[in-house]
Amino acid sequence: MLITDIDANALQRFQNGCVIPAHPLALTGAREIDTRRQRALTRYYLDAGSGGLAVGVHTTQFAIRDVGLFEPVLRIAMEEAQNWVDHTPFMVAGVMGKTDQAIKEAELARGLGYHAALLGLGAMGDASEDQLIEHCQRVARVMPIIGFYLQAAVGGRNLSFNFWKQFATIDNVVGIKIAPFNRYKTLDVVRGVAAANAADRITLYTGNDDHIVGDLLTPFPVEIDGQPKHLNIKGGLLGHWSVWTQKAVHLLDDVQQLPTNGSIERHWWTRDAAVTDSNAAFFDAANNFLGVIAGLHEVLRRQGLLDNILCLDPNEDLGPNQAAEIDRVYRAYPELNDDAFVAANLDRWLGA
Repeated sequence: MLITDIDANALQRFQNGCVIPAHPLALTGAREIDTRRQRALTRYYLDAGSGGLAVGVHTTQFAIRDVGLFEPVLRIAMEEAQNWVDHTPFMVAGVMGKTDQAIKEAELARGLGYHAALLGLGAMGDASEDQLIEHCQRVARVMPIIGFYLQAAVGGRNLSFNFWKQFATIDNVVGIKIAPFNRYKTLDVVRGVAAANAADRITLYTGNDDHIVGDLLTPFPVEIDGQPKHLNIKGGLLGHWSVWTQKAVHLLDDVQQLPTNGSIERHWWTRDAAVTDSNAAFFDAANNFLGVIAGLHEVLRRQGLLDNILCLDPNEDLGPNQAAEIDRVYRAYPELNDDAFVAANLDRWLGA
């Protein structure tokens, strides 16, 4: 499967830049999949205006692979994407593991109708960058891939400018999710894509949940064929956008309506700080991201979308003082939550 095989409308939506939430996992009290609420989450994201979904990723919990839920979770999301809305969302499947496992997961995702694989490299910790490139090339022969620069605090590894330049030369790379939570490393990715002359093919997405608005606003200075140019991050593929999603869609719409040249008004940087402060609460930054998934679950539980905040790992829970921090950002930034939207539609999403 090549980039040219992707549904044209879905591909255009991705290339224009859209909101792609990283999809959580709904569990029952027995830590089995809650299919009703899993479908409700997907319906919420689609009705909120998301241009796509990322499933089987960190926010979905990597451990779904250990308990036989990888295929069911991907299938449920695809069924809702095909049946709930009258357009084709851009569907991204998280793919990870060493090469044989990653290829197998990509083949499964392709068979279910997914458009691209978000390729995690956490299992390749001992590999050289050349070996990583070979790994990526082999998975890209199965289906289009999205590169993933994951922050070290949740299992990522450092990757050089030269890695991203080589990676960007792989013909079946459709995008890169930039999520090192580090400005220097973010620039390495952008410069690598420019150096490979791949900016027309590869769409950049922010995964830097600590600097979402800033990433979307920045025209990154690069050099292409010896000429000064600018590259932009077009959208976000974010765990943070798995909550308060309708307001995330409004945010991206507002950014995309800004003039492409000219100054940015100061209130945008206030908005950037507010979103980052909210993310610190949701992701439990104070405790080195220990409650990163449970925090997102807690917001969804308060809204009624989830019945609990359980994770597959019984030891995974909210961090110390995290619930109070979520209370605080709810009070501080009421304009960022979409509780009213969820309340107005929850019964319909939870229906058959």
